[in-house]
Amino acid sequence: MLPGFLIYLSWIIGMNFASAESGHSEVSCPLGYFPCGNITKCLPQFMHCNGVDECGNQADEDNCGDNNGWSQQLDKLFEKHYEKFGVNSYDSEMKEAECMLGGVPAQCLCRGLELDCDGAKLRTVPSVSSNVTMMSLQHNLLKKLGPDTFSRFPELRNLYLQHNKIRTVSVNAFRGLHNLTKLYLSHNAISILKPGVFQDLHRLEWLVIENNKINRISPQVFQGLNSLILLVMLNNFLGRLPDKPLCQYMPKLNWLDFEGNNIPALSNTTFSSCTTLTVLVLRKNRISTISENTFSYLSRLDELDLANNRIEAFDPSLLRDLKDLSQLNISYNPIQKIQAEQFDYVLSLKSLSLEGIEIPNIQRRMFMPLKNLTHIYFRKFQYCGFAPHVRNCKPNTDGISSLENLLASIVQRVFVWVVSLATCFGNIFVICTRPYIRSENKLHAMCIISLCCADCLMGIYLFVIGYFDLKYRGEYNQNAQAWMDSTQCRLVGSLAILSTEVSVLLLTYLTLEKYICIVYPFRCLKPGKCRTITTLILIWIVGFIIAFIPLSNEHIFLNYYGTNGVCFPLHSEHPESTAAQIYSVIIFLGVNLAAFIIIVFSYSSMFYSIHQTAIMATEIHNHIKKEMTLAKRFFFIVFTDALCWIPIFILKLLSLLQVEIPGSISSWVVIFILPINSALNPILYTITTRPFKEMICQIWNNYKQRRSVSNKNRQKAYTPSFFWVEMWPLQDISPEMRPGLYTDSEVSTTTHASRLSYT
Repeated sequence: MLPGFLIYLSWIIGMNFASAESGHSEVSCPLGYFPCGNITKCLPQFMHCNGVDECGNQADEDNCGDNNGWSQQLDKLFEKHYEKFGVNSYDSEMKEAECMLGGVPAQCLCRGLELDCDGAKLRTVPSVSSNVTMMSLQHNLLKKLGPDTFSRFPELRNLYLQHNKIRTVSVNAFRGLHNLTKLYLSHNAISILKPGVFQDLHRLEWLVIENNKINRISPQVFQGLNSLILLVMLNNFLGRLPDKPLCQYMPKLNWLDFEGNNIPALSNTTFSSCTTLTVLVLRKNRISTISENTFSYLSRLDELDLANNRIEAFDPSLLRDLKDLSQLNISYNPIQKIQAEQFDYVLSLKSLSLEGIEIPNIQRRMFMPLKNLTHIYFRKFQYCGFAPHVRNCKPNTDGISSLENLLASIVQRVFVWVVSLATCFGNIFVICTRPYIRSENKLHAMCIISLCCADCLMGIYLFVIGYFDLKYRGEYNQNAQAWMDSTQCRLVGSLAILSTEVSVLLLTYLTLEKYICIVYPFRCLKPGKCRTITTLILIWIVGFIIAFIPLSNEHIFLNYYGTNGVCFPLHSEHPESTAAQIYSVIIFLGVNLAAFIIIVFSYSSMFYSIHQTAIMATEIHNHIKKEMTLAKRFFFIVFTDALCWIPIFILKLLSLLQVEIPGSISSWVVIFILPINSALNPILYTITTRPFKEMICQIWNNYKQRRSVSNKNRQKAYTPSFFWVEMWPLQDISPEMRPGLYTDSEVSTTTHASRLSYT
């Protein structure tokens, strides 16, 4: 948080602190709609702050930034500073170019009364004039701060000691620095701060001790810090907060940041003396327990950040005394339930973050009392419909769907129909034409037709998704949860998995048959009709089992298919049950990955076998050309498999490692990448093969002959020179089918090639 805070700090110094909020428009809009500035036009919630100027005057994109909480408090701090010291009081000293500190180390820069020794590889604090007001010793080699290290610099105001190797700080290290206002000790190795170490820093306003190794702290450490308004202790190893009042020696403390520690609980006495606190940040700790009156003394608190902890129960009474709270962040906690009256005590709230929290009982009643709410952040965009009076609601989309449409992108909406039609038409065409290929082995044709039936299911799946996208066009958010929980969504999701798994298993089976027949041609058993039919039935049974097991027990698998708008369980932001997660990993990173490896290995071995056979058959002059043809076919088969499955393997692995994956990537995988094999299989396994081409040529020639009625010497109908066999053993080819002009080695090579011509 601090880097962002420092960026904001540097930006805020050079700007005016006047309020930028626009006046209220007199335009009256219905619930869920907001005015376009001063013109009489209203736009729905999802069109505001989406990066597109729908109003025409940028009014819908104005005032979209969430400046509540700490940013507003920082503005107030600087307003007070400038009122007290004047805007240019400190800048006048900065303009002094002449060094006024006497002799300084050669590696350092001196401007007026300021010393900059960043990255000078210093091991000790340099000895300069006692009137120095700013000393920056960042990125040096300091290992300890001994007694009275800075006592000779009583005029020092700002001291920067970040990114050193400081391990120990003497209790007298800062003795005599009565004018010091800012002290940075970040990114060191400090493990303990002794009581009284800051006792002379009566004017200290900012104390930043982030990224050290402090595992415990006592309130006495802050004794003497009467003017401290900001305390930052990010990313230490602090195991718990003191039982005694933390702020008893810091009566003016305004900002307290303990992000990234190991704090397990909050007691009702810890903040009892922090009555001036306006910003309290406790995110990224291990907080699981919050006592009943923990925040009861923080009546001036403006921001409370408890994100990324282990809070399971958050009682509404915890917020009872936070009347001025404008920003609340309880995101990414395992909160089991949000009550209807959860936020009834914080009516001044302007920004509410509930990201990462599932709210199964969500209702408008929860948020309607918050009339001042301008920004709200949910886990799912569907929840925005329950806060229609909030102008800026995020997220607007999960990358797949949006508030308006099941498919958020217009490109996706077009592609789902294009891919659906191409997949269905191609596979239905092959199913209808494959039985008429004369040179086709009937058992192989049965396998290809079965593959096309499986691939056709993917086209049907995309067609259904496209249909419901049209059905809910413009009002998807009102139907999103009902659609994802519906039986239709679960069935269509299981249909997609059935298509995917049967297609994968069939391709693996066809590949293994080819592999055995090509690499071990004389060991291959004849694939009889009974064995082929049995194998196909088993593959479909396995596919049905894989697809419909998640529907058998909702308690174990939860809503396995209804985790997104396209009903495909590739990746989900929802917390999966252990059983569902294991099951998903077994399918995508077990069965499918193994099948992909088998296909790649088999085709590589087949090509190597053909290559070796062609080398031995030196009499065949065109064997190089045939090898290149086969290589291209193998390349496209393996390439399309890789193009389809490698992104899926990567996404599932990243999901398993809990890496955040944009929903738009998942949607493209499901709509375009996943159906690649289903759309291309008809081309690779039928349309580009020699038998299919010969059948088309035969039909075309017969058609021309019928049209050539004036030709008395009608040509003989075209027939193939010999039948091509795709994957079956050499002994299945009858003698009359073999070319008689080739030698034995030529027959071997030609047979190998012909088996693989239609892979």
